[in-house]
Amino acid sequence: MADQQTELVAPGDTILYLDGVSVSFDGFKALNALSFYVAAGELRAIIGPNGAGKTTMMDVITGKTKPDEGMVLFKTHTDLTRLDETRIANLGIGRKFQKPTVFENHTVFENLELALAGDRRALTALLARLSGEDRDRISEVLEIISLTEMRQQAAGELSHGQKQWLEIGMLLMQDPELLLVDEPAAGMTDSETAQTAEMLKGIAKSHSVVVVEHDMDFVRSLESRVTVLHEGAVLAEGSLENVQNNERVIEVYLGR
Repeated sequence: MADQQTELVAPGDTILYLDGVSVSFDGFKALNALSFYVAAGELRAIIGPNGAGKTTMMDVITGKTKPDEGMVLFKTHTDLTRLDETRIANLGIGRKFQKPTVFENHTVFENLELALAGDRRALTALLARLSGEDRDRISEVLEIISLTEMRQQAAGELSHGQKQWLEIGMLLMQDPELLLVDEPAAGMTDSETAQTAEMLKGIAKSHSVVVVEHDMDFVRSLESRVTVLHEGAVLAEGSLENVQNNERVIEVYLGR
């Protein structure tokens, strides 16, 4: 098995490699021999029309959905298709869904504290247990997500965009090597959208980040390599400028 995995590994230092991944639901092929890789330390944008397979792809990477065939390699040697969701998360893969799920009755600081604990124990069980190192880490993440001034504010009082940032911060508290971020700009103001792009570019300096997004202006501001999915497979890949000029991408996704 090890020899087979070695043959599949893409050149270079890869953190994520999908090889021939297919998933069918009641005869509909959500993923169709999907193959691509993400380099370690890379920020990658995934775009494509509805039904292209973007969500299914993330479900497969995180163990929520098992593929009919194919391999998903993490750091060139671990086949994620053989692991459950918990083990995959513990390996260092974090996922942020489109709709933020924060603890609205707790403060921003407490949300990050709970994320640091690694589970959903009652907050009272965590009080007075933070080390100086833990507090420093929370302060560092608050700075990254631009919520330092709101650390004692209830999460439910935050704007939609700020809740998105808080959830990204909660992922960062667990220090994943790979972050999967689903439509972070959805519902944000123009100012929040621009700030989110800068935030993700900063995070990508020390983590690998895969962003699924529809907003082309936001994707442009990420200044990253772009993968276009269509009918469960890669249609095009390259800079946003290159894929926007691809005739097939224009035909099936962007339009004239």
